[in-house]
Amino acid sequence: MTMTTVEDRRDEFKKNITDLKLDKGQSGGDAKTLFGGLILMIVGVVGAFVLYISSLTESDLRNIASYQILAIAFLALTVIGAAMFIAASVAKVLRLWLVRQLLEGQAQTDQIAQALNTRI
Repeated sequence: MTMTTVEDRRDEFKKNITDLKLDKGQSGGDAKTLFGGLILMIVGVVGAFVLYISSLTESDLRNIASYQILAIAFLALTVIGAAMFIAASVAKVLRLWLVRQLLEGQAQTDQIAQALNTRI
């Protein structure tokens, strides 16, 4: 059995992916979700910070309460964006893991079939 380097395994994996015609274009929804989550996080943090700064100049408690409600809404937007970002990232990693598992399972099946054919 020959020892393969990490680069050899990576090149073989990329070749198998191209042989299976799996390209990055098939998971376009993940890229949109990732980008959308990032945008929501940025908008939420900036909006909450701006509302905090503007609430410092208020002295009326009703206005301060309305600023606090809006700030909480922006923080909720940040949490939703973070959840979208994490979900898209995890989906991307799990998809890569699943393809790798399938390719390794296929390689093991091929080895077993080859061993059985040589015995016969």
